[in-house]
Amino acid sequence: MKRPPYVRLVAAVGCVLATLAACIPGPPLVVGSHVWPGYEFMFLARDEGWFSPGQIELVETHTASESIQALRDGRIEAAALTLDEVLLARAAGVPLSVVLVFNVSVGADKLLVRPGIETLEELRGRRIGVEASAVGALVLSQALEAADMTLADIVPVPIEGPHREAWNAYDLDALVTYEPTASQLMLEGADKIFDSTAMPDWIFDVLAVRQDVLKRKAGHVEALVEAHFRGLYALRHSPQDTAYRLAPRLELPGESVLAAYRGLVLPDLAGNQALLDTQEGRLTGAAAKLAGWMTANGRLAATESLDGLATAEYLRSAVSP
Repeated sequence: MKRPPYVRLVAAVGCVLATLAACIPGPPLVVGSHVWPGYEFMFLARDEGWFSPGQIELVETHTASESIQALRDGRIEAAALTLDEVLLARAAGVPLSVVLVFNVSVGADKLLVRPGIETLEELRGRRIGVEASAVGALVLSQALEAADMTLADIVPVPIEGPHREAWNAYDLDALVTYEPTASQLMLEGADKIFDSTAMPDWIFDVLAVRQDVLKRKAGHVEALVEAHFRGLYALRHSPQDTAYRLAPRLELPGESVLAAYRGLVLPDLAGNQALLDTQEGRLTGAAAKLAGWMTANGRLAATESLDGLATAEYLRSAVSP
């Protein structure tokens, strides 16, 4: 029986990955990542056996802040982070370059509230949980700005560790979080009052790799990028099956997984090439805008350079459907 085109393509991509795996020597590329829908194709690749043994080592963290600390400590060589988090890590002395854009957030980052709170203005004087060293600080600032408030008008509660545990343990009125935790908490009664649809071109989730590792492990990086696109293709062409494969790590019912992706734009190979173009790409412009905001808010020194921030070089072996 003739197989559908997407099945033939996925099989062909598998052959490419197998070929790459066979010729990539040396220790694995060590990558840190917390749970987030845009990052999950890496873990799908691991669970489906798309990597050869010893090729890619995925280190599961609870938060982006934990991933950044692991980079600073030298425990990992790459991480799945937001663009502003990459800028923070670079400012802390970690020489990172972005090699892949997983997604653009257009609703998947959320400010959740307890039932009964209906407007942003009602958050005045309330306890709001936020992971201050990560993208949550950016989301909170934009939500407060929309309500003509500042941090002085609320009680910010720094969050460390899993957001869902913080929601239940920190006596919070509101929480800045993201998928899949947002969907989990909304299923339990939390309400959304603000999300990243109000912040176009602010939140880019990316794969960032240490510059001193890129040349030594170029084949590993290319294999990881290729695996991401393989997972993306599977989601687009076999969404129900792929959703149920992603469900265990997202801790969502299989039928709820696709909803968690509705707040994301998932750029394909051509989209990534356009984003990572160092001359014309949107990522460079977004980084400049972010750096300006971070400098104005005391999170980044004005002297921080964007040189070497992004490269499209490691997209070259990817297969375009």
